[in-house]
Amino acid sequence: MSFTSIPILDLALAKDPNTKPQFLADLRHALIEVGFLYLKNVGIPDEFFKEVIREGKAFFDIPEEEKLKIEMKNAPSFLGYSRLSAEVTAGAIDHREQIDLSTDHPIPDKSAPRYYNLLAPNQWPSPEVMPNFRPVFTEYMKRMGDISLYFTSLIAEAIELPSTAFDKYFDGKDQQHKLKIVKYPDVGTLGEGKGNQGVGPHKDSMLSSYLLQASHHKGLQVQNTKGEWIDCPPIDGTLVVAIGQGLEALTQGVCASTTHRVLSPAAGAGARFSIPFFQGVRGDTEFEDLEKVGVGQVPEHVKDQRRKVLERNGGRLDDVEFTFRGGGAAKTLGEATLRNRVKSHPDVGERWYPDILAEIREEQAKATVADGQAPKEVVNTAPVSKAVEAH
Repeated sequence: MSFTSIPILDLALAKDPNTKPQFLADLRHALIEVGFLYLKNVGIPDEFFKEVIREGKAFFDIPEEEKLKIEMKNAPSFLGYSRLSAEVTAGAIDHREQIDLSTDHPIPDKSAPRYYNLLAPNQWPSPEVMPNFRPVFTEYMKRMGDISLYFTSLIAEAIELPSTAFDKYFDGKDQQHKLKIVKYPDVGTLGEGKGNQGVGPHKDSMLSSYLLQASHHKGLQVQNTKGEWIDCPPIDGTLVVAIGQGLEALTQGVCASTTHRVLSPAAGAGARFSIPFFQGVRGDTEFEDLEKVGVGQVPEHVKDQRRKVLERNGGRLDDVEFTFRGGGAAKTLGEATLRNRVKSHPDVGERWYPDILAEIREEQAKATVADGQAPKEVVNTAPVSKAVEAH
């Protein structure tokens, strides 16, 4: 039987030798059967979570001119503010407003590969209008980075790999992680005919992400192996962990990367707020290493558990194809990520990466013709390996 609810795991149990074995067994079940889980007792005080939520929500109340000062297209890093309905997933507009942040890095040297532009300083709102925003989110990203690396070591143990199996894909203390603060307006404020797509069906791209649901609204839904949509409502004191396609690929299909989507709140329900944190991976990692070396072989009996899940459910009915494979024109994860960001934000691409955008549009036009459709310019659809990052 396919899953009908999302499991809740207590991270505190992983830190006690007496309860860790059961925690790892429960984690393996969540990884193999679901690909999503709630995580509680992560080590961040409730008061700090509340401060993160307060600051995140308050960002959307500052004057429009202040937000536009830090608009994403101002810099080649794809960090900064995005206006409402600026992105598309699965061929339809995502109705969300957001700011993208990451762990701060200095401006890269001009001789560095172009994808190093993604490692850059943030565009922060002015301290005159939001004096606490930068220190709060700098601290939150640091804490979440530590949690994500620890949790990844537990994932390795849960599927009987060494706890250090994934370490080669991280830059240690210099690892860039990303975070979004997202506002999904209710459909009543969007106008007629806009639909209710907050984010279309997608899979996360890399290893793992950690969502802080910052308002009481439902909206996040997860697709089980039968194709049914299962609600993932907010639960106080938890983060929602999603497994990415990179983790599924590296574990030879054992850890399930699960399709999910966000529906906009109903008319009159008010805006939904969400703060997802995305664990980073070393940009210099080559696809050849991911595909041919990886983290070593997962034991056969663990793989067999995943095979039995799929057999029991008659295979995998999924709205989104698994697309984590060789990077095509890209040799490294950094190059692939840059191309994906250009696809997602063509306004930034036009200003900073016109050659990459031209290549992408040519590829999309050829793909459209190959599918038997009339040639047309495709600016921002959901192409293969598109890195969607929102919950």
